[in-house]
Amino acid sequence: MIELKNIRKSFDSLNVLKGIDLHVSSGEVISIVGPSGAGKTTLLQIMGTLDKADEGTVCIAGTDVTKLGSKQLAKFRNQHIGFIFQFHQLLPEFTALENVEIPALIAGVSAKEAHQEAKELLAFMGLSEREQHKPNELSGGEKQRVAVARALINHPSVILADEPSGSLDTKNKQELHQLFFDLRDKYGQTFVIVTHDEELARLTDRTIHMKDGLILEDEPIETTTNE
Repeated sequence: MIELKNIRKSFDSLNVLKGIDLHVSSGEVISIVGPSGAGKTTLLQIMGTLDKADEGTVCIAGTDVTKLGSKQLAKFRNQHIGFIFQFHQLLPEFTALENVEIPALIAGVSAKEAHQEAKELLAFMGLSEREQHKPNELSGGEKQRVAVARALINHPSVILADEPSGSLDTKNKQELHQLFFDLRDKYGQTFVIVTHDEELARLTDRTIHMKDGLILEDEPIETTTNE
């Protein structure tokens, strides 16, 4: 699903990423952890085509995105990548339903189809009764669920999440974490999650540890059997 090879990135004299190789399989949920300044968010932005690497290649769903022009890249991003941010980034003047519809409308989906798909996603999120509410009328957990629905509307190849539960209380955080796995089970969704949350990292299929622009460990989740 995602193949990163020799990803390097510098800002002036600061080497942020120093040759990252990473493979993410379809339907996999992985977490990327490490101290501040490790390069986690920069790696996620490059993976999401929001930034460009100085060197290396990024292949997503069989497409080498490093070879795409700006218009092609914007179209690919809209169709293949969903984003979830720590502070949801909903548009305050639009309702929950409208916020979810927007990426589909940008992609050229008919208003009727986008409307129906958005309603179904919000229903799956348990937000049918909140779809006409604007962000300032929603709780933190509800806002983040709307953001997840928005990320899913175009059936992306992968969802990239940057500290998705960082602003939530314990109950909403646990519900959001469970939602990621429910979505993987229902839609076969692939997730790459940058997080400081150790509980979430332990739940994921693999934990990628970063420090000083390098991957230190790539840990699969071990399963135990009772004999």
